[in-house]
Amino acid sequence: MTVSQPAPERLIKADGQPHYGHFDGMPKQFGIEQFDYRNNMDRRIGSVGKYFHYKQFQFVSIVTPRYVIGIAIADIRYLGSSFCYLYDRDRDTLVEQSWLRPLMIDKQMSPSCYSGTTSIAAGKLQFIIEQGRWRIKAASRHVQLDIELHSPTDSLPLSVATPTGYSGWTYTQKHNALSVTGTLQVDGKAVGLNEALAGYDFSAGYMRRETSWRWASINARGDQTTLGLNLAAGVNETGSGENVLWVNGQRHLLSPVHFQFSRQQINSPWQIYSDDKQVELTFTPLNQRSEKLNLWLLKSNFRQFIGHFSGVITDNDGQKHHLDSVLGLTEDHYAKW
Repeated sequence: MTVSQPAPERLIKADGQPHYGHFDGMPKQFGIEQFDYRNNMDRRIGSVGKYFHYKQFQFVSIVTPRYVIGIAIADIRYLGSSFCYLYDRDRDTLVEQSWLRPLMIDKQMSPSCYSGTTSIAAGKLQFIIEQGRWRIKAASRHVQLDIELHSPTDSLPLSVATPTGYSGWTYTQKHNALSVTGTLQVDGKAVGLNEALAGYDFSAGYMRRETSWRWASINARGDQTTLGLNLAAGVNETGSGENVLWVNGQRHLLSPVHFQFSRQQINSPWQIYSDDKQVELTFTPLNQRSEKLNLWLLKSNFRQFIGHFSGVITDNDGQKHHLDSVLGLTEDHYAKW
């Protein structure tokens, strides 16, 4: 069983290295200025390299009975990128708007997962975090929203820090199956939020220059149960992982998982499973948001899929949760940054 620990006030310790492992809660500060960052030959990296090697991205997904909305803001120092997409389940259509900004022009990134504001494109997309609580604002061509996310009482987020590469680290914080209040309009028409669920992702750190990951996420409401699921492979597998199931807000940390799929046959089913059999899922894609960038210093091959999950997840109490065509997301992403 995975063991967690109280969250530190500051992620970087007095010796210049991060706290590692799973946390019950979130650090209020990262303390990046205290990080003792070294190259592969043990020499201290200067302030310019320390600044440009730090990466951060935030993502929120909102699920209503008809729509799935995905909003992301990423800062890779050289470039800021963001998108807001809308998937219509009734029509099986996906529309989006995206923005690119060089350096720090027209964007702001939160210095903390506990408190701060992230925004881009003159505030068209905003993530506002106050004492760990998220507010999201968006004003795109198809989506206008101003919402807040609410977790069940005593529900813990995924909060984990792991070593990355030879000298870096990654902090990831996620929370799924959150209720939603506020206002949402799609193409100018109001959409009710009583049945909506959402999840967020705050990831930051000194990640590998060349990296890739696979990811799966569910925010689902059943007759008596709400289920949130986050599964990933490729970033946080050094000592600790970021696989977690929320059952009515209760967090169950899970073991590593495998993702089997074909990049050449992108509409074929995925198999997602763990060696201990707690996770045995099939994912069938319906639609996708994709983007390829092949720039001089930067490369990105991004595909986020919307589709159906079927199979079984067993929580840490031994309770089996059967999924039958439950809507959710997966992602396959290669990045050189």
